[in-house]
Parts: sequence; C-alpha cells; structure tokens
Amino acid sequence: MTDDTTYDAASTAGVPEHGRERIARMREQPRFFTSDLTVNEFLLVKEAGFDPLGLVVGSSIYHIGFQSRTWNKNQELDVLTQAMYHARELAMTRMEEEADQLGADGVVGVRLEVGRYEWGTDLAEFIAIGTAVKHSEGLLHRAPNGRPFTSDLSGQDFWTLLTAGYRPLGLVMGNCVYHVAHQGLANWFKQIGRNQEMPNFTQALYDARELAMERMQTEAERLEAEGIVAVQLHERSHGWGSHVIEFFAIGTAVLPIREDHQIPPPSLVLTLNDPLGREGGNRLP
Repeated sequence: MTDDTTYDAASTAGVPEHGRERIARMREQPRFFTSDLTVNEFLLVKEAGFDPLGLVVGSSIYHIGFQSRTWNKNQELDVLTQAMYHARELAMTRMEEEADQLGADGVVGVRLEVGRYEWGTDLAEFIAIGTAVKHSEGLLHRAPNGRPFTSDLSGQDFWTLLTAGYRPLGLVMGNCVYHVAHQGLANWFKQIGRNQEMPNFTQALYDARELAMERMQTEAERLEAEGIVAVQLHERSHGWGSHVIEFFAIGTAVLPIREDHQIPPPSLVLTLNDPLGREGGNRLP
C-alpha cells in the first residue's frame, strides 16, 4: 500500500490553534506532562528509561467516496481501501508531528479509532492518540525514516520488549475493503438443509485478510524491521452493508538492539483486591 502523505517534523499545519497553544505551554513547562498511561504503565515506561512528555493527538475527518460493485462478484473496493488507509495515515502523521514539536523520541500506547456522526453519513473521523516519550539519557530511538517511533504496546509490554533487547520502530498497518459476492438463488436452494462449506465466501474473506496482512508486512519491511509483534486483525463493516467489510491488520514493528535477549523470569503476583470490586477487600482470588 502506498501513500502520498508527506511528513514535516516542523509542521503544525494540521494542528488547531488551541492545540498549538497547548503544545507551546508544555514546551515551556518541561517538568509537566499529560498521559493516558495507567499508573503501572507510567512507572514501567519510566523504569525503561523514558520520560513522558505529553498526550499527542492526530485527527482527520474524511469523506468516504462511493465505489460501484458487482452484485455476484468477489472484489476489492480500491477506492474505499485507499480512503480508509489514507485517513488513518493522516491522523498518524499529525500525531507524530505533535510529538516532534515536544522533542519526543517516540509515542507509546497508540490507539487508532474510527468514529461516525449523524451530521455526516458519508464522513468518518479518524483519530490517533498516544503518549509522547523521550529517552532520559538522550539515546536515539527514532525509526530509520527519521520519524518518532510509534507503538500500540501497553506500558508493560513496552518495558518487557526493551528489557529483552528489542525496540519498537513503528506502528505498521495494512487494510483491505472487500465486497463479498451474493449467492445466486439456485445455490441458495441447493444448500437448504445441508451442512457444507461455502467456498465462495471462504475464499473472499481469506483473500481479504491476506491482502491486509501482506500490506502490513510490507510496511514493516520498509522500516527495516526484524518482525512484527502484537498483531491484531479487525473486521468491520463501517455501515457499508452486510456484504462489504474492511479487514484491518495492525502491529508494532521491532528491531533487536543487542545480540543477547534475556527475558526476565515471570513472577507470581497475588492481588489483595476484592474480586467483586469492593474497596477494602482482602480475599485472595
């Protein structure tokens, strides 16, 4: 999947006025930060050698175009595929540019969300949000393309990854919007009362998943990554109807930072919290 989104580390063109004011205030108060990390995540990110700088956000409200489709044909809907990818990339780029304005090395705990609103049936808002971080000792952890690294790993997984001798390069993704052919009336009659595989449907969904996975892998290869961890594969219709579905693959591309990869042994943790959620509980689960 190719994209024409350009990246400018000094740009705030896509950031609203109040967003620029917020970033400027945070630069003037280097000891103050905001974060969507939990307490445990915050402490583990600190232990990994990174200081949180602030919450960074990228957003794009995008008009999703119309594409014709053949009723009885399995096919990728290229217009919709490109629209969904480009809108996410715009949001990611603006989030990274905000992180650059704060002097960050990367963004952890990234979330990508898609929202729709009643006032625009053909519109969707794409949001990227995460916590910008900087290495406390000034070690360079940016991606090979010069951008801040991005990762959707939790604070715990981020700490574990670094401790084991790997580092995140970037959040990589691939998608495919696919039309699954309707079955003809004759085939519908043939299957009544029978257990049987539906090869047409099976192949359609299989192809669409493979396209999304392949494109995610291509992004990781461009980052010179060794592999991708924490891969997730989402399937959503986004209101296009029952026979149109988007397959979205996303994960964190990683690279080793040393030859030995010693993984800390797991430790047993017994919580003293009440299993029913009441405060003051002291029963073991």
